[in-house]
Amino acid sequence: MQQSRVLDLSDPVVRVLEIIGVTAFAISGALLAVRKRFDLVGMAVLAMATALGGGVLRDLILGATPPAAFTNVVYLVPPLVVSLIVLWWHPVLERTTRVLMVFDAAGLGLFCVTGTVKALEFGLGPVQAVLLGVTTAVGGGVVRDLLAGEIPTVLRHGSELYVIPALLGATVVVLADLADGPATPTAVSAAVLAFVLRMLAMRYHWRAPVPRGTTSD
Repeated sequence: MQQSRVLDLSDPVVRVLEIIGVTAFAISGALLAVRKRFDLVGMAVLAMATALGGGVLRDLILGATPPAAFTNVVYLVPPLVVSLIVLWWHPVLERTTRVLMVFDAAGLGLFCVTGTVKALEFGLGPVQAVLLGVTTAVGGGVVRDLLAGEIPTVLRHGSELYVIPALLGATVVVLADLADGPATPTAVSAAVLAFVLRMLAMRYHWRAPVPRGTTSD
């Protein structure tokens, strides 16, 4: 394992971003469970799968076993706490339009950063690190949607940009690493970039190109 030139896994910024990302994805999973009329156990399962799925997949690809989610209780607490909160307060959380997508966008932005950082620390090249950062960012959402019987957002016909924001956020981290850029501004800027782009895509219905002769609607 080698140390990323910009960030490393022990950096407090990375730790904070990862916990916030876990919490944001857990909220999106729990809210989807409410919409699907799951009970508390189903909510906890979906919240945990959403929050930890991408990170577990990342660690398995890197050979970092057992995955961090199974060795550090810190990662398990947010999904469980979130499930209890959402159980009682979901009417308040759902008053804002598309709130599930807001939390999903937050998790997407945060995890594309932490996933890329871990890939760099394990010695992956720039392209591979970006791809693993994207995998970390979208993995939890894919697991969430599949468990809930939904077509994953990343594959959904006509859905707004999803992978591209994560791709750009991960690229920012890699480029800053190659240029010996500053740690905290890099991490925060990359996460914010991915989040804002995802939110703008939902606001203005930006979509990836589709094959000629078809429509995105």
